[in-house]
Amino acid sequence: MGEQDERARADAAVASTVGASSDAVPSETFLTVAVSSRALFDLSASDAVYRRDGLDAYRDYQIKHEDEKLAPGEGFAFVRKLLAINHRLGKRRVDVILLSRNSADTGLRVFNSIAEHNLEIVRAAFCSGESPYRYAQPFGCDLFLSMDPGDVACAAEDGVPAATLLSGPAAVRDGADQRPTTERLKIAFDGDAVLFAEDAHQLFCEKGLKEFENAEAGAADEPLAGGPFKRFLEGLHRLQREFGEEDCPIRTALVTARGAPAHERVIKTLRSWGIRIDESLFLGGSSKAEFLRAYQADVFFDDLWSNCEHTSRHVATGHVPRKADIATAASSSGTP
Repeated sequence: MGEQDERARADAAVASTVGASSDAVPSETFLTVAVSSRALFDLSASDAVYRRDGLDAYRDYQIKHEDEKLAPGEGFAFVRKLLAINHRLGKRRVDVILLSRNSADTGLRVFNSIAEHNLEIVRAAFCSGESPYRYAQPFGCDLFLSMDPGDVACAAEDGVPAATLLSGPAAVRDGADQRPTTERLKIAFDGDAVLFAEDAHQLFCEKGLKEFENAEAGAADEPLAGGPFKRFLEGLHRLQREFGEEDCPIRTALVTARGAPAHERVIKTLRSWGIRIDESLFLGGSSKAEFLRAYQADVFFDDLWSNCEHTSRHVATGHVPRKADIATAASSSGTP
């Protein structure tokens, strides 16, 4: 089958899936999150079949096992807790969309598992081997989560907040499909190059810590420019405002390597945005992993790959690409 035919099949899969469920998505959605099938579920076994035996064997394997429930992936707990907010509110304020390199045929196992896990995901794009990132923007996504750095870089290049979820130990995922002791969703963010623009980080890299601290102290009253995840944070804040402070099921944290005197500009920036961060940890260069474990983060977003590799051993972690990462990674994307 030619490339145009494959693209037509992919677009048809999108059109049929969206058309069937568009009436179920209200205009008052506050947050729209796209997640890849590999980020939502553990597809390591089927992926191994594809890599070892090719596409036909992969297709046969998925169809043969389409009634077997898939185990949770790296992003499962985050998605489940996010969707639970709709039940708390009695209205659909959160929309989660599945974006997949599967065809609609092989992707049936994914949708069956969505139903088995009682996840209210009604919209999807199945792209038959091609990258699905191009649909994140038309869907109006405030966040795209994938296991593929190339797809994430391309989505970020399109202006969609995006992160690559790193594979962590099984213990991080264990129990993700069980009802937790609390439905509170805890999200942690790095500061520079995630919530804020990367200019200050560039200064630190070029001039060193002392120059960075002096510059930030001198600019304390000048708000930092927004970074790639400002939009996602704004959506979370809108959701938080639907609840009282005492019963809000969402809790946010800033976990940054900044310390005094560079902290003041951050605090005043968030104040100027009118956004509340529940916990702010100014670590002054200390390792973040133990603090994230103490916070019990459901997901943490950072721009440094080395930080992400370390924290992913303890909590689900998403790597946010910088401009340089986008330029080098957008030209490559992964597998079905």
